[in-house]
Amino acid sequence: MKSPKTIEKRIAKIKEELFKLGSMHPGSLSKQMNICGSPTCQCKDPVNPKKHGPYYNLSFVHKGKSTSRFIKEEFVPEIKQQLANYKKFKQLVE
Repeated sequence: MKSPKTIEKRIAKIKEELFKLGSMHPGSLSKQMNICGSPTCQCKDPVNPKKHGPYYNLSFVHKGKSTSRFIKEEFVPEIKQQLANYKKFKQLVE
C-alpha cells in the first residue's frame, strides 16, 4: 500500500500535467479521397483515376450520438493536437 505522501505527490503531478494540456477534442480524424457524380470527371477514369481530396473527417460522440464533421485542411494540425490532448487527458484521469 502506498503512503499518503506518495499518493499526494502523484496527484499533484497529475494536476500539473492536466493544467498544461490546453484545448482538446474527443474522436478520430480520417483522410478521405472521393469520387463525384459527374460521368466525365477525371475521378472516373478507368485507367488513371484522380480522386477528389483529400477531405478530412472528424468523428466523435456528442450527447450520446455519433457525429462527424469535415475539417478544412488548414485546421488539421490544430485538430490533431486537440485529439492528442484529449487522449492524454483520458490517460491522466484514469
